[in-house]
Amino acid sequence: MSTVVGRSDFARDILYVYGIVTWATVVIGLVVGGALAWVLVRFRDRPGAPLPAQTRGHTLLEIAWTIAPALVLLVIAIPTIHVIFRTQGAVARDALQIRVLGRQWWWEFRYPTLEVVTANELHVPAGRPVALTLDGPDVIHSFWVPQLGGKRDVVPGRLNRLAFTAESPGEYRGQCAEFCGTSHANMGLRVIVDAPDAFERWVAAQKATPAEPAGLAAEGKAIFTRSACVGCHTIRGVSTGTLGPDLTTFGSRGTLAAGILPNTVETVTAWLKNPPALKPGAKMPALGLTDDQARALATYLLSLK
Repeated sequence: MSTVVGRSDFARDILYVYGIVTWATVVIGLVVGGALAWVLVRFRDRPGAPLPAQTRGHTLLEIAWTIAPALVLLVIAIPTIHVIFRTQGAVARDALQIRVLGRQWWWEFRYPTLEVVTANELHVPAGRPVALTLDGPDVIHSFWVPQLGGKRDVVPGRLNRLAFTAESPGEYRGQCAEFCGTSHANMGLRVIVDAPDAFERWVAAQKATPAEPAGLAAEGKAIFTRSACVGCHTIRGVSTGTLGPDLTTFGSRGTLAAGILPNTVETVTAWLKNPPALKPGAKMPALGLTDDQARALATYLLSLK
């Protein structure tokens, strides 16, 4: 979550401006600190010393301390405006288009050209421009992945945009940066930057129809289809709910509940029994499942890869 380790063109542009501001601040601090130290030593009070001459105005000095800050602001403003225009310009024609929906308290990612929908873990290819369109169906959120650049507010009724090119494969943590309710602090995300061939394999896996489960997973599927789950979640070929995350490839995700829990049988089982106990304010209610039912359903969900 470091803002001083840039892993995209956008993040490096921001660091470039930060560098200018930092060095300008250092120079100002040294000049002001040095001048203050000299004044304290040169004009310190001495026993028996007469009152120093009193100066009631100094036109040249006043002009100087007006011009100097203006020059400092100019030095900062020119590269800042340049970076703003460069990062807000038209995106590359081959950019991967992704729609980001911030919800209480999780993230939905839609790839319209690829016909893929996922949640909380955003996959992008290294070396290819990515264009995010951000929308907020409920309240204001803010999309922020420090090492890739940001932030961008996600505002209901208004589309914001963010474009960047990730430089190398890796996993980068992000966080909602706008207070949005009870579980704002638990609204994390992960951006997984894949090598181009690995990204193609991920897309193919996301578009594949889940295999028919067997054993305990089959029992879990039966529980899913006869419970309230089908009204809120989509599983391709099983249900078409839209209130909660798409679960078609749930088992391929590394985390649960917007990144706050590892995606294991134990944590999924505990989540299914009582989501608000693990994530305060979670919109998903306790389903009244027994331990065996919750484990069977967890086994089914984790089989979806």
